Amino acid sequence: MQSHSFLTSLGIQRRVLGALLMREILTRYGRHNLGFLWLFLEPVLFTLGIIVLWSLTKGHVGGFGDVSIIAFALTGYSYVLMWRNVAARCSKAIEPNLSLMYHRQVKIIDLFFARIILEIAGITISFIALMAVFTVTGLIKPPQDIFLMLCAWLMLSLFSAGLGMVIGVISEASEVFDRIWHTLTYLFFPLSGAAYMVDFLPSYLQKMALYLPPLHAVEMLRHGYYGNAIRTYEDPSYLIVVSLFLILAGLLGIRWLKDRVQPE
Repeated sequence: MQSHSFLTSLGIQRRVLGALLMREILTRYGRHNLGFLWLFLEPVLFTLGIIVLWSLTKGHVGGFGDVSIIAFALTGYSYVLMWRNVAARCSKAIEPNLSLMYHRQVKIIDLFFARIILEIAGITISFIALMAVFTVTGLIKPPQDIFLMLCAWLMLSLFSAGLGMVIGVISEASEVFDRIWHTLTYLFFPLSGAAYMVDFLPSYLQKMALYLPPLHAVEMLRHGYYGNAIRTYEDPSYLIVVSLFLILAGLLGIRWLKDRVQPE
């Protein structure tokens, strides 16, 4: 009986998420022109722009020999798009969807999950597509360890989901924080690891940089791509612990919000 009830609830949850995902896609991208394709074309165009800009100004990355800037930029900026965009989409996610809360099947957590899934899917598709195109055309070499890259991407997704829920809860509780967070993402960008590797830094700065949880994801991602050609300093256990803590904090925050959100 309990198993049947669980499966019924799971089916309802799946249908609710499916409906919310479709609504998000139509609301964000519309039914005309490219429509759904913008889900992954947006991050593709952004990443391509960065790659072109860096290739024209730098050509090759200094610090570990003659390594093409394309793979370096692709891994770095796709990684930044992941955590930054997921958090941005979760920020103030409830307010424009208050009318949906009249349906008892729709919960606050569904609103967050729909945006998190949509954003992660779009950025993942764009990353795979760009990696495949650049590899086939010979602009970059094939990855050395695809499994390690996959693990890094999964852990990055886990961290982004936790961060998104936490930012979403706090932004609903404070409008001031919502404005501050968008500014902080730009300030945090130079520290995020997109434009450097830990090995480039002096030893005293390396220890400080490694306190930044997402930095371990991009280090691991680049380790998977370059293999032993570079030295990386990732600690997957640290990233997993921080990600699980963020997810727990986000879930507790959503539970706290449940009694404070009033449908319009």
